[in-house]
Amino acid sequence: MKHILDMTPETLLAEIESLGEKKFRAKQILEWVWRKGATDFAAMTNLSEFLRETLSREFCVFSGDVVTESRADDGVVKLLIAMGDGEKVETVMIPSSTRTTVCVSTQVGCALGCTFCASGLGGLVRNLTGGEIIEQVLQLQAITGRKVTNVVFMGMGEPLLNYGATLAAVRALIDERRGGISARKITVSTVGIPEGIQKLSQEDIPVTLAISLHAPNDALRSELIPINRKYPIDDILAAAGEFFEARGREVTLEYTLINGVNDSNLCCQALAKLAGRLRCNVNLIKYNFVPSLKFESPSSETIEAFASRLRAGGVNVNIRESRGLDSEAACGQLRLRKL
Repeated sequence: MKHILDMTPETLLAEIESLGEKKFRAKQILEWVWRKGATDFAAMTNLSEFLRETLSREFCVFSGDVVTESRADDGVVKLLIAMGDGEKVETVMIPSSTRTTVCVSTQVGCALGCTFCASGLGGLVRNLTGGEIIEQVLQLQAITGRKVTNVVFMGMGEPLLNYGATLAAVRALIDERRGGISARKITVSTVGIPEGIQKLSQEDIPVTLAISLHAPNDALRSELIPINRKYPIDDILAAAGEFFEARGREVTLEYTLINGVNDSNLCCQALAKLAGRLRCNVNLIKYNFVPSLKFESPSSETIEAFASRLRAGGVNVNIRESRGLDSEAACGQLRLRKL
């Protein structure tokens, strides 16, 4: 079946005209899907019966089905979605008093093999389409009834290694005819693919770039993130500098603190020096324990002390609040359990 969410307004219009329908029908369908949250063409009551039947037979709004829904006491909702071919991906909604953030996956599994991450334990299966990425946002909206205000590309997979689909999803989410989300409320997180960062810097969309750094030197980072041997820190930071110059958007450095691995005073000093090379913020993240991996979470006191030392070095630091701890919050955990 043809996935509505994989279509731009222009390609949807062409499809509708090919059925012998008037142009305005395409606009009506977009309004039903994006404004009214309709997932069943039969509910689109201002369309003709013929068109509704044709759409139901040949098209779909959602290509996948939710197979697991996990809710945490703090309001976090996590879904495991089986796509049309049965492959499963995770997405999570993190609500707060001022925003509703959805974290989306861009690939089924991950090829990068970061040693502390559950997402890559099964390897990479395939890329998601733009529609399959968008669907995660709309599935969560449909289940929770909450309007999504922010989207972060921080789920399973590496967004910049699925560049075309990632960009298509971003453009749909910021399009006033579709998602209508401000580009400044969308964050694309990468482990550090310099050519992808450079391409993103040339796009006409002011998204936020986040780099999953997690170590302040190449020796340690290559142990944690094997692709660092191909793309060392200097190359990544150079590309990030180009992104800032081109887009005028400060970069975020994400740093997951792992007990006894990257939380020492020496690591803190080295991270402060790296941060000083960019217009950037540093997000400190407490490692989420994964039962099948050897790593442990640091104490809250260790995180606070690490942040204080960075601030003393002139670094703008945020400590990301741990959410959804009772809903298997770490990326890949729900899928891993099903596998």
